[in-house]
Amino acid sequence: MSWFYLILAGLLEIAWASTLKRTEGFTRLGPSVFTAILYFVSLYFLSLGLRDLPASSGYAVWVGIGAVGTALVGILFLGEPKSALRLVSIALIILGVIGLRLAERG
Repeated sequence: MSWFYLILAGLLEIAWASTLKRTEGFTRLGPSVFTAILYFVSLYFLSLGLRDLPASSGYAVWVGIGAVGTALVGILFLGEPKSALRLVSIALIILGVIGLRLAERG
């Protein structure tokens, strides 16, 4: 169940990170409240996931899911560049997350 919580927390991180720009520096109330709610719910599920997982691996996986997901949202929906270097870097993050998962099984 811990991995489920961790993955859910990562997906919520993608959501709040993707809505962060719409807050315009937290000057727009609606988007700011929505982003903050997503952030705290993401942290809540992260805390549930870390009950039974090593904090270092769990946190790194959460950040990895968020970083890769947010980068992909930017490329696919926000018109951000998709250069070869950027795509290779995203792949390296994914490999790092997989490596941490495999190392945990150790």
